[in-house]
Amino acid sequence: MTKALVTGCAGFIGSHLTQRLLNEGVTVIGVDGFLDNYDVAAKLRNLAEIGNHPAFTFHSTMLQTQRWKEWLDGVDVVYHLAALPGVRNSWGKAFTDYVNHNILATQMLLEACLQLPKPPVVVVSSSSSVYGTMQGTFTDESSPLRPVSPYGVTKEAMEQICQVYVKAYGLPVTMLRYFTVYGPRQRPDMAFHRFFRQMMKGEPVVIYGDGKQSRDFTYVADAVQANLLAARHALPGEIFNVGGDREIKLLDVLNIMSGLLNVTPNLSFQSGPAGDSLRTCADIQLAQNRLGYRPQVPLEEGLRLQFVDMRAQAKG
Repeated sequence: MTKALVTGCAGFIGSHLTQRLLNEGVTVIGVDGFLDNYDVAAKLRNLAEIGNHPAFTFHSTMLQTQRWKEWLDGVDVVYHLAALPGVRNSWGKAFTDYVNHNILATQMLLEACLQLPKPPVVVVSSSSSVYGTMQGTFTDESSPLRPVSPYGVTKEAMEQICQVYVKAYGLPVTMLRYFTVYGPRQRPDMAFHRFFRQMMKGEPVVIYGDGKQSRDFTYVADAVQANLLAARHALPGEIFNVGGDREIKLLDVLNIMSGLLNVTPNLSFQSGPAGDSLRTCADIQLAQNRLGYRPQVPLEEGLRLQFVDMRAQAKG
């Protein structure tokens, strides 16, 4: 692998992946449209972390401008992370934007890859949201897809359009279903970022629901590693869960966080919004067996690293 295209390169996971690729000597073409789903200043900070690396070329534009000939020239692997994220904001009129950025943009990318003499490997970022609220002990990739939010529906449809191109043309596409990724540079709207920010400011910590909902949390460096492994080892059409070291209730996570800050948080419980899953827990055996994926960062260490990063940002 010598040249990669990273869509959504200024985002949370995309910026970490871009850095990792550059550190490994890969030439990276980065595209990011700076969607206003959260403060653009955070994305600019992410780009600043990447820096002016001589092997990095950045394009500040939407994928819908379709400058594919320029972006895909000589590319071996495409890491497609560009999307409109967020379960809670995907209802109502916003659904049109989710369809545009999560489904239509992906189809445009696949079509462009198909026109190349040798299509690149494409690793597409999906979400555990396609499962909805999970039943049983663990959720593997063969579990029923029952999304409970419009966002989850768009991610399921995105996977389906990818499979169509795999089956019809043999396009080398694989998909990764992330289970709640966290760590330095996490989006400001995500729970861990909000909790840390509120505790650092001495504000009430707002919890949607009763806090007993459980999640499987994935440290961002582990998510990045899953991308690299999928590019090397996955077969066309394969789908993999990308999870962390264990399932844990939100209230238990808050106990770990408050210990890091040495504070007693003032918890404010609010009614849970529509579309939130009550439980997610990844069976990652397939990714372990096929890709050699194994999460390396325990939740306690990952939370510490996220807190250190947020504290440094606050002081800066």
